[in-house]
Amino acid sequence: MNPSIATSDSTKPIHPGEVWNDTNGVPINAHGGGILFHEGTFWWFGEHKIAGEEGNRAHVGVHVYTSQDLAEWTDAGIALTVDDSPGSEIPTGCVLERPKVIFNPRTGKFVMWFHLEPKGGGYEGARSAVAIADKPAGPYQFLHSLRPNAGVWPENVQAVDKCRLTIDEADDLAALGLGGAPFPWYPKNICYRRDFEGGQMARDMTLFLDDDGAAYHIYASENNGTLHISQLDDDFTMHAGRYIRIFPGRFHEAPALMKEGGRYFLFSSDCTGWAPNTARLSSAPSIWGPWEEHGNPCLGPGALIANCFESQPNFILPVPGEIDRFVFMADRWRPRNPIDGRYVWLPIAFQHGMPTVSWHDTWTLPSHPISSAPTLE
Repeated sequence: MNPSIATSDSTKPIHPGEVWNDTNGVPINAHGGGILFHEGTFWWFGEHKIAGEEGNRAHVGVHVYTSQDLAEWTDAGIALTVDDSPGSEIPTGCVLERPKVIFNPRTGKFVMWFHLEPKGGGYEGARSAVAIADKPAGPYQFLHSLRPNAGVWPENVQAVDKCRLTIDEADDLAALGLGGAPFPWYPKNICYRRDFEGGQMARDMTLFLDDDGAAYHIYASENNGTLHISQLDDDFTMHAGRYIRIFPGRFHEAPALMKEGGRYFLFSSDCTGWAPNTARLSSAPSIWGPWEEHGNPCLGPGALIANCFESQPNFILPVPGEIDRFVFMADRWRPRNPIDGRYVWLPIAFQHGMPTVSWHDTWTLPSHPISSAPTLE
């Protein structure tokens, strides 16, 4: 089902890229976030930013808002608060990015994962962190941080490549000085071997809950050169010891995963820091692959689609009650003043079986029922 024109007067507009206020008239502060739909309510979790470049680090925590219609949002407070107590891994000044929350029906817990960089360490920590709560609004209790899959080899590499680095390989790799940007001589089968014992690097990330109840952690790894897809355990708080590497050397980040018609679709971006770039679409018949790239999913004038409408993907929201309706969620970053970052949400339309995204200055989702078709303007 592609978006169609609705005639109901109950529709409420969504304005991509503009300032969005909550029901108190205060700009929504939930950057790099994701949405949980639970018992009829949408819960939007995101990074709480402050003004100035210091806002690129955490000073408050993870903010959460609620909505019944995706258009009007009520402030539900701080779900996870930075903690300055001795030994805390999430003190003021750490980097806390892209929080995502899923509900575990087996444990009754709400589970939050996010990308964590220890205070003062730049982006070399490349850790994943977990917090849990009894209620969607929290408060969330920080459990631990880790590098994923320590001591586990990826499933989709040959036996000959399941070996630790030699001394010469380690020296050569260190000499390259890899950071997180595309590198012309990137070693495609080295970095995951370097990180075998201590765990794999994990930066930009998302969570995905499949229709069979299995949960997955998707993250940029190996100095951003390769994506990993890793299954979570039954509690959703650790990895299950099964993961794959996809697109070695292609430098994908900002992953956002959806499933339609039994096929998995992955939106992502190139690695260009805070600057927007061309979006990417990939797909696979199974979450375990094989994965293939399809190019840019954005449609429209070249200037708009060359940088993904001046934004970067963060989440794909399935519209509840509808088989083939999804909302593309992205962030328009403002690194010099992060609190002024904007939200770019657009409806996904399918063409020839592939999800696409086009720009609309305004579009609407009916407030009741949520399963009605969106209006585009």
